[in-house]
This record gives sequence, C-alpha cells and structure tokens, in this order.
Amino acid sequence: MTIDTDPKKIETLLTRGVENIFPSREFLETRLKEGKQLSLYLGIDPTGPDLHIGHSIQLRKLRQFQDLGHKIILLIGDFTGMIGDPTDKSATRVRLTREQVLKNAEKYKEQAGKILDFGGKNSVELKYNSEWLGKMSFAEVIELAAHFTVPQMLARDMFKQRIKDGKDIYMHEFLYPLMQGYDCVAMDVDGEVGGNDQTFNMLAGRTLMKAMKGKEKFVIANKLLEDPTGKKMGKSEGNIIRLSDSSDDMFGKIMSWTDGMILPGFEILTDIELEPIKKEMKNGINPRDLKARLAREIVSQYFGEKEAQEASDRFDQMFKEHETPENILEHKITSAMSLVDVLVDSGIAKSKSDARRLIEGGGVKLDGKIVEDLEQIIKPTKEGVLIQKGKRHFVRVIS
Repeated sequence: MTIDTDPKKIETLLTRGVENIFPSREFLETRLKEGKQLSLYLGIDPTGPDLHIGHSIQLRKLRQFQDLGHKIILLIGDFTGMIGDPTDKSATRVRLTREQVLKNAEKYKEQAGKILDFGGKNSVELKYNSEWLGKMSFAEVIELAAHFTVPQMLARDMFKQRIKDGKDIYMHEFLYPLMQGYDCVAMDVDGEVGGNDQTFNMLAGRTLMKAMKGKEKFVIANKLLEDPTGKKMGKSEGNIIRLSDSSDDMFGKIMSWTDGMILPGFEILTDIELEPIKKEMKNGINPRDLKARLAREIVSQYFGEKEAQEASDRFDQMFKEHETPENILEHKITSAMSLVDVLVDSGIAKSKSDARRLIEGGGVKLDGKIVEDLEQIIKPTKEGVLIQKGKRHFVRVIS
C-alpha cells in the first residue's frame, strides 16, 4: 500500500477540527511523514439505532487517514455498549442487553459507509469488542485494574459532581475506561480517533498500551458539535441529526441552528476553506445565507448536490416564501374519523398519546388554523382537508 505523505494533507488532518493530539502533534506528524502504514480506529457503542452527525466528525477524520493509505478499523462496542459509558453522565446509564446493542448496530456499517470506504484495496475493517472483552477472566480484569488508581478515576469531573450531589457511583463505571482502553491493546493499533469528551477513555488506552505493549499510542481528540449552551449534539441531548434522516429533515434541522454554530459547522463538517467564510461574516453577510450554504454542503455529502439543492428549494418554498409545498402526501379515509386517529394512521404521529400531545401543544393545523379540540372530527371530502404538523410536515386527507 502506497502511503501519501503530502504535507498539505497532513497539515489539514492534524489541524482541521482537532482539539488535542497525544502525546503531541509533532509525534504524530513525524509518524505520518515516515511513509509507513499506520493502523487506527474509532469505537462506537451501539446505544441507539442510528449514527448521527456527531459521529460524522470522527468518521470524516478517519476518512482523511484512509485517503492517505492508512489502515482503518471501525469498532462496534457491543460489549462496552451493554455496560454504558459514564462520560458526562450525572446519573448511571441504563444497562442494555446484548440483543438490544446488536439490534442497534444493524445499520451502522451502512450508515458509516456514507463516509468511509468499505470496499477496494484499503477497505475499512469492522470489528466487535465482545470478541476479546467477553472472554476475559476475572484475573485478567484485575491485571488491567492494577494500572490505575482510585484517585485517577475520582478526578473525572462527572464523578466529582456526583459525589457533590450525593449520587452513587457504581464499580462497573470505574471499569468502563479499562475495558475501552483495552480495545486498542487487543487490536494492537497505532492510534485512536474520538471526540474530546472521550479523552479520558482514550488516554486510558494509552496507559495500557504503553504498559502491556511498550508502544506509544497516538490519540486525536476532535472538537464536538455543540449548541450555544455548550451541550454536545448527541442522542443523550435529544437534538441530533441522524445519518438516516431525509434530506429535507437534515436541511431543516441545520437551518434551525443558531448563528454561533455556523463557523464550527463549516470547520468540522465540511472541507470548505474557512478564511473566505470568516471574511464574509466580518463583512456582514446575512447569517441565513451562510447557514443555507452550510446545510446544502452537508446534505450534498449524503444525498448529492442535486438533492441538496432541491431540499434547499423546498425549504425556501415552505419557510422563506411561506407557501404550502406542491407535492403533499395524500391520505384517504372512507368515513368520519377523529383527528387523533388520522394523525396516527397517516404517520404524522407515532401514537395516539403522541397525537394528543401535538394537539395540546398547538402543533397541529387544519387548513391553516391551529386545532384546539382534542375531539376534532375529520370528515372525508373530495377537496380534502390539509393537516400540518409543525412547519415541515403536511398531509391532505381526502375521500
């Protein structure tokens, strides 16, 4: 395998969206310029059924390594996913069964394949950490634990806060960094990529790798996509853009970001040069125009430029021009039905309780008017009745 040592590409890899590099940037830069193939990985615990745009930050960094010719491993934490990462958690995670984590991970390869190359001469390798963690003896676990101290664990911010709040810390939460850290030892890799919220766990792997293999493992801690309050975009925060989202949903969610997320979004989610963007912002460009450009760029990565532009046009039609979209899903009924049942049957609401919550919250309109009556009845007509949920979801009920 020919390794690309282009200085400009290496510079981009080492700086774009990067928060920290361990043991140092100089160490990794030297390794990259040697022209030898390095092996590195990203570990993802399958705690939900979809990868999201936060994962794409790490996947994009892996792709940069892959394009240079280095060996990439996507590690599914099917064992650690059952335990639960305590990072940033004010309370203990609910533990998952093996069946749940395997079900969650079913589409991870397909979704990651939108960014990484799972074919060709330098294809990404997919691994599962139950292969080694599920076979460890108690004696081996004790051996791992001997490399760390209790004060090291208690120094973590979320554990400090739990002690302050009088909340419990369970032993398995102390063991989680050991398990995640052992992954790199079991695979005998050169490095790891992850979000900066995973720094403690990734450095635990550095400790174990040095002690057990005598190797200097490099770690790249990437910046996170955060909202204005400092909360990261992710499953736990409930504000994610899933890689399985439609082009319209993805575009609309990006357009809902605050102006403060525009520049970070360009940096960590695109390859667009940042200096021209900064100059335009300084010169007073309308933030909405920049945000729309960001949304088109991100959506095009997953759906192509044509679909991204069409999603942009549909967004403008519904929001900027305040028009109802031309192509509206039609739902036929043969007799009078309650609005609650129609919302569920048409797929606008997930359940009757969800439908009632939407109505009570003023989130449903009939022919442009907000519905306030939970007992509202819909009668079939040839002309149809236009139902709208929120700003982007429409269905016309016809006979």
